[in-house]
Amino acid sequence: MDDQNKNLILATVLSFAVILVWFLLFPPPEAVDDPNAPAVAEATLGDTSVPAAAANADASAAAANTSATEAADAAVDAPRIDIATDRLSGSISLQGGRIDDLKLNDYRETLDADAEIVSLLSPTGGPNAYYALYGWAPGAGLSLDQVPGANTLWSVDGNDTLTVLTPVVLTWDNGAGLIFKRTISVDENFMFSVDQSVENIGAGTVSLAPYGMLTRHGEPEDLKNFFILHEGALRQNDDEREYLDYKKLRGFEGQNAWAGGSVVADVARVTQGGWTGFTDHYWMTTLIPETTAGFDSVLQYDASRDVYRSVARLDTITLAAGETKSATTRLFAGAKEWGTIRAYEREGDVRNFLDTIDWGWFFFLTKPIFALLHWLNGIIGNMGWAVIGLTVILKIIVFPLAYKSYASMAKMKELQPQMEKLKEDAGDDRQKMQQAMMELYKKEKVNPAAGCLPILIQIPIFFSLYKVIFVTLELRHAPWFGWITDLSAPDPSSIFNLFGILPFAIPELGFFEIFSLGILPILLGISMWMQQKLNPAPTDPTQQMIFAWMPWVFMFMLGSFASGLVVYWITNNVITFVQQYAIMRQHGYKPDVFGNIKSSFKKKAKEDAK
Repeated sequence: MDDQNKNLILATVLSFAVILVWFLLFPPPEAVDDPNAPAVAEATLGDTSVPAAAANADASAAAANTSATEAADAAVDAPRIDIATDRLSGSISLQGGRIDDLKLNDYRETLDADAEIVSLLSPTGGPNAYYALYGWAPGAGLSLDQVPGANTLWSVDGNDTLTVLTPVVLTWDNGAGLIFKRTISVDENFMFSVDQSVENIGAGTVSLAPYGMLTRHGEPEDLKNFFILHEGALRQNDDEREYLDYKKLRGFEGQNAWAGGSVVADVARVTQGGWTGFTDHYWMTTLIPETTAGFDSVLQYDASRDVYRSVARLDTITLAAGETKSATTRLFAGAKEWGTIRAYEREGDVRNFLDTIDWGWFFFLTKPIFALLHWLNGIIGNMGWAVIGLTVILKIIVFPLAYKSYASMAKMKELQPQMEKLKEDAGDDRQKMQQAMMELYKKEKVNPAAGCLPILIQIPIFFSLYKVIFVTLELRHAPWFGWITDLSAPDPSSIFNLFGILPFAIPELGFFEIFSLGILPILLGISMWMQQKLNPAPTDPTQQMIFAWMPWVFMFMLGSFASGLVVYWITNNVITFVQQYAIMRQHGYKPDVFGNIKSSFKKKAKEDAK
């Protein structure tokens, strides 16, 4: 087998290896399971697992020492009160006072005209039950049935519809000297405020602790399980922030871990402010206690029922006869909108709330990049053009660094004939050739590694923008123009039906989906090929072949990426091409993209090569 065939085989194997590794690291999203499939979790059980504590017990141990009153849910259809705001709709069950039915009016599941509104919370009895529950844990002088829990039937006092302007008030008399009241209000976005108060009309002193709890039956059915995105529990414990996926919740370890029977838990003491909850890709629920005394943040998993819980338990209070005390815990339940969450952090004094968005390791890049993108979108009014505008600004910022690199590559182009001559003279003696090339670089004051600088600059920017486009809600269902109606999704056009000219849709192709190229990926491949033509070619034939394949390999690899990312990459390539072309012209060259390099030094280069 001759060297040329060996090189061809090697280049082909390397190309497919790159594709394979890429899809192992960046697998395409899995198909969503049938929403009508049976739920994994039990849906017939009222959840009353709450931190139970004696009045003088250690707070952290008390929070971990959870107990469950597994009383069955009443089979009756409990009364409900409506939630009706411009952005939210749903209802609150009077059984337990649960916020267990919540829809996000501004968001649809898909782009179809008849698509369903996104449903965030859902009651027990259906698949993937997910709800917020408030109550009191009994302390000294009280039993579990003397405090309100998951199955307590509350009464409505006054208004029976929760709106931005009209809170609702729920009451319950335990018949043993305590009257409980719960006032629920909601703002114009996604923040509920739940004030729990208790009045002691009896003769004795009692102790009890207020809590808020988020309960999730089973994992979300649309769980991505993608390493670049966190889905699961998250919490802010003073200055420490934790992200725990569902696998970690099922197997807590460490000094704060606790286990009892089928329940495992992890407890953190929060004294300076924090929050705890669950996050999905675009939606989130978070409990935010309003207290200066601190609270216990408890994350819990019940293996017997496949139930995950996030609990904020406030400190135990002592209530003398005739006293009334209260505690307030806010609940965020809604979309992870950057502007809304930032406002809650700055104006609502929610500590580090913007970090509920998964900015990743490159947060020092992803945060300012998205802030700039959001600002551009506010001015332009179109996220696709905002991505292009962002790319232009980034290229302007890094241009001073890139200029020296482009100038060096222009010089390398000038030396190309001399390098070919050195290769001919050296023959198969690679060491001789390398020494001769090093002497040539030193003589001409050329740094062959300078061409790597733009790539090194682009890698963190590319990854950061990929992260931004993947995790932020603002790119979801954001149109650009024409056939690009969702910048967070791949280009929907396909070469298999001539980009929609032929009247048939492309079926699911599995792995072979990478060959169903759209218009944007093809433009990406062309732009990379044009840019590559301006760079000095490697002297080694194998390297030349690999580099020649790279634009088309990347075309297939990036074809399944979000359209917004491909738009960025195309824009970046075009700007780089223009910049590099202009710099080469400035240095006396007239590049021909289609193969020839003409320069005013052509005659001199031929003479030097002789």
